Amino acid sequence: MLLLSGCARLLDGTPVSIFADPFRVGGLRAVDGPTGLRPDASPPSREVKGTDGGRIDQLAAQSVSDLEAFWTTTYPNTFDGDFRPAKALVSWDPRQPRGKFCASRTFLLVNAAYCYLDNTIGWDRRLLLPALRNAYGDIAVTMVLAHEYGHAIARTAGITKRRQTPTLVAEQQADCLAGVYLRWVAHGDSPRFTLSTGDGLNGVLAAMLALRDPLLNPGETVGGNEHGSAFERLSAFQFGFTDGAGSCRGIDAEEIEQRRGELPVQLQQNETGEVPVSEASVQMIVDAMTTTFAPAEPPKLSFDADAAPSCPDARPSPPASYCPATNTIVVDLPALQTMGTPNEDQKLATLSGDNTAYSALISRYLQRVQIEHGGLVLDNAAAALRTACLTGVATTRLSQGVETTNGGKITLTAGDLDEAVSGLLTNGLAAGDVNGESVPAGFSRIDAYRTGVLGDFDRCLQRFP
Repeated sequence: MLLLSGCARLLDGTPVSIFADPFRVGGLRAVDGPTGLRPDASPPSREVKGTDGGRIDQLAAQSVSDLEAFWTTTYPNTFDGDFRPAKALVSWDPRQPRGKFCASRTFLLVNAAYCYLDNTIGWDRRLLLPALRNAYGDIAVTMVLAHEYGHAIARTAGITKRRQTPTLVAEQQADCLAGVYLRWVAHGDSPRFTLSTGDGLNGVLAAMLALRDPLLNPGETVGGNEHGSAFERLSAFQFGFTDGAGSCRGIDAEEIEQRRGELPVQLQQNETGEVPVSEASVQMIVDAMTTTFAPAEPPKLSFDADAAPSCPDARPSPPASYCPATNTIVVDLPALQTMGTPNEDQKLATLSGDNTAYSALISRYLQRVQIEHGGLVLDNAAAALRTACLTGVATTRLSQGVETTNGGKITLTAGDLDEAVSGLLTNGLAAGDVNGESVPAGFSRIDAYRTGVLGDFDRCLQRFP
């Protein structure tokens, strides 16, 4: 975030959406429960070349076996022709100098991939997949391979055409097809894996964030060698999860451009996009919200964290709390600074940063905006998702640049959107009601946020009245 200081579907006006119930995920009940490989799962139906026989390769083989059981039945119901399984599965240790995959050396190749040359799928069993499994559980390995198998499905179905389909499009088509398969698992139909629609699906989405691909590099355009932001990739996954394999056909460069809208996709030269959280930056964000939404009585700002529990009509939601009775936002600055500090874990990419904190702060300001709209309940699940939606509206406004009354200007940069999405999954405050309570499914929080990013104030109120 730069601080440049001068010193849903609608019919007849009624919301009709698969997300209308805040306690459902794509039509399924949002509940916690078992996630991972079933204890009574059948042995894998596929062998792995180069395997060391360890846990990761066994889990990967089970994942591919399950994916092929799913696509054998699902493919002919959606696409023309017959399902064609991957020719081979290949495992490697990137520390070993002699391995090969897709006509290339696997030395130092810390990745998983689909090979268009020979219709094979391979993975690094030593570094990447163990790190994902340790962080997010067995299902993270399955998610990675569901994405790679998505490339194989898209190619067989003719959705992805080698040398013609931009990398950006091919990657999001694969994310979409991964979502189709994981919906089947979440529905309880997989004989090998389970996936809860609460914490389990949140973990899948978090793992996708950890595997986000680079944003657009300077000088590149859509259609170049870029994969899209984590925000875009999660959107593609959700299309497949909620609408099925047919929705993945609709992902092309034009659709992605439309979905991206005016949001920033690259950093300018010599920018980091990070501004440390401070009293000055917090005040500037609040001033920008006053400029953007122009409430009749803008909320006051306090850095006395001990005052938050004394609010008579709302519970604290640290590190930023809103009290309707006093019309005050109370900020616990050290805690907000911690929330806004980028994670420096080198094993997996992470998305926390300044806008993780600023989006939480913005969501508290928007409680006042909702109060002034009149007649809105602020302490239930619909209010939580309405807040997420309005935070998305504010994000889009900030991406266009907002000047404050004291002559400063705030503009979001590339990566800020993903940092907000990370917060929606990890702490949920940007999708919290006046008491900071949110809905259990990060899937629903992100969908509400996306509605606001791509919509406006009125659309949020129509979707979450």
